[in-house]
Amino acid sequence: MFQPKGQHKTSLTSPGKMTLLGQTIIAKSLKSPTETTEMDPGIWGELPLELLEHILSFLPLKTFLNLRSTCKHFKSLVFSPPFMSKYSSGSPFSSFLLLSHPQCYSHFPLYDTIRGAWRNLALPFSSVPPCAAQFKLLSSSNGLLCFSLPSSCSFLVCNLLAKSSRVVKFPFFPFAFEQLTLVSTPDGYKIFMLCSKFSSNYAVVYDSKVHSWRRYDGFQQLLIDNLHQEGAYFKGSLYFTTSEPFSIACFDLENGKWERLDIEMPRELTFVRLVSDTDKEKLYLVGGIGRNGISRSMRLWELGNGGKWEEVERLPELMCRKLMSVCYHNYEHVYCFWHQGMICICCHTWPEILYYKVSRRTWHWIPKCPSVPDKWSCGFRWFSFVPELYALA
Repeated sequence: MFQPKGQHKTSLTSPGKMTLLGQTIIAKSLKSPTETTEMDPGIWGELPLELLEHILSFLPLKTFLNLRSTCKHFKSLVFSPPFMSKYSSGSPFSSFLLLSHPQCYSHFPLYDTIRGAWRNLALPFSSVPPCAAQFKLLSSSNGLLCFSLPSSCSFLVCNLLAKSSRVVKFPFFPFAFEQLTLVSTPDGYKIFMLCSKFSSNYAVVYDSKVHSWRRYDGFQQLLIDNLHQEGAYFKGSLYFTTSEPFSIACFDLENGKWERLDIEMPRELTFVRLVSDTDKEKLYLVGGIGRNGISRSMRLWELGNGGKWEEVERLPELMCRKLMSVCYHNYEHVYCFWHQGMICICCHTWPEILYYKVSRRTWHWIPKCPSVPDKWSCGFRWFSFVPELYALA
């Protein structure tokens, strides 16, 4: 473990100690508490800058941020995308599962999936406009969170790590929407919404690169009865499942065109959800298998290169029984999302998360947050929250 002390310059001071640009670092030997190893000051003083930055990338985030005040170069590293990308791979920011509930006003329980511990996130009120008496978390993507601010007729997109935010006004007034999907990319983000009002069906998309909305009329009629789901972002498009008979429709975010895919669906499905791994460009299908609307099992498929669903795994029977008893076979309460190599399956009426670890091919339950009262019986909404310093708000 490294312990910072002292001030200025790169040199070796004594056995087991080295002064690194103003920080004396005590290196403890693994052999014994008293045994130390002396380093050649000539070698350490000539350490290449690239190697120095590589060493810094292994420091804990809090320690690295404390080092910023020692010299201008360390401070500049925070604003260097190449270094931060190395830092994220060497000493990654924690990734969280974030719980939103109507009773959790301005704070959110977080489950740290790296350390397996619960934390609490307080939303800084400086990010919220003074006119916003109420706000609701709607979507998350790559470190960005999107809130609705009904009282100010707008949305709030914020990056809590970078302490940046932007208020996006509704496209028109009055404005009502069925569901919202936030898609964050390296060069900006888009807010996609489906709207169904009377006989008018349309989609609206906000593009942060041009700071404007566009409306696309006539979205897929098949989605009218299935508007509660978020789209799964896959290869530049948002993918949705339709109500029975189940099929898949997608919306191209670049040209605004809808397409119904000619993909044969598995048989005897009772419900279906889509999940995407954007890093590896994989699309998964989570579905219940049964008859007459009653699921007897739940399975996971992956879309193969030939455009066919290939079965990956089945949920163990005892876990399946618990999930079905939780949602009471009311599958509208079931939703899924991707989080850091995990396919998370949640229910609005249950505070726990069922997830599938793709790399290990294993199923697990994340238990209820200790701070959540037992009397909370519905309204649970989970999100993937992976802090990203350079996500543009």
